Amino acid sequence: MAPAFVHRDRNTVCVMDASCRLGISLVRRLLQRGCTVHAASYHHGSQFALGFFLLVVVGCFCVCWIPTIAASGESSGVLKRMCSENRRLKLFQADPFDYQTIVDAVKGCSGLFYTFEPPQDESYDELMVEVEVRAAHNVVEACAQVDTIERVVFTSSVTAVVWKENRKLAADVDEREWSEPNFCRKFKLWHALAKTLAEKTAWALAMDRGVDMVSVNAGLLTGPEISVSNPYLKGAPQMYEDGVLVTVDIDFLVDAHIAVYEGPSAYGRYLCFSNVVCRPPDAVKLAQLVSPDAPSSPQSNELKVIAQRIQNKKLSKLMVDFDVRIQVE
Repeated sequence: MAPAFVHRDRNTVCVMDASCRLGISLVRRLLQRGCTVHAASYHHGSQFALGFFLLVVVGCFCVCWIPTIAASGESSGVLKRMCSENRRLKLFQADPFDYQTIVDAVKGCSGLFYTFEPPQDESYDELMVEVEVRAAHNVVEACAQVDTIERVVFTSSVTAVVWKENRKLAADVDEREWSEPNFCRKFKLWHALAKTLAEKTAWALAMDRGVDMVSVNAGLLTGPEISVSNPYLKGAPQMYEDGVLVTVDIDFLVDAHIAVYEGPSAYGRYLCFSNVVCRPPDAVKLAQLVSPDAPSSPQSNELKVIAQRIQNKKLSKLMVDFDVRIQVE
């Protein structure tokens, strides 16, 4: 049964991490819908993973200070310009390992839109898995201690759904599936492992603390920033062959986040994608998007039409009643 959603003032929300592409887009759309937004940017930089490593060495995981570097100048500049133009936007700096900075950012908010993406120059590895899991734990724990929080929208990934030993046996893949951590470790699918363990950690803590949480398991986010080094693409040929290689554009992803936040009946996990890559032309188009030097046509008969084996009917049903046209500004 879907959890009850208590109706109170839901006009103040927090977006964290607000410095990533999804974060900035959410901030902009939420302001347009009349919300007051706490835009919390994670400190990122070369010391980000190093700080976590030092915490692991000394055996300290909770409220600890680590050296950090502010969010990228470009993202920071965008948020500052938006703040100067809209009095309903408040900027915060948060640290995934500093519990108090998270509490300060979400205090007074009725909802949190949470996403975690490392800096573009940081690759996913075993250490980044631990970083993401600990960040998810701290954020949900902080929300449990802030009595104004009504709902957490947790951004996860389709990679937390599709990877398992016997993945080809199931006729269809939906939000009820989970990637298997041991399988991900075996094939070094670090992005999938991070998203799986972070989401599982968040769900376990949310249920234990009584936090109303909904997750959006997104496909590969397309756009100008996408590249062949995107960690989501590890195992892309296998995903194509399995009929589960999916992408999502930023506008649809933002709409989905707001829909699951505003929908009183929203609960559990929602697969979110706007395109399924199942035909050779689709695969070629994606390859050219991530690598402009890719050939414009598939070589010989390497690619074939694949039956789609993934569906997001649950999200489609919820978004039927979502009014994307609401604009206040």
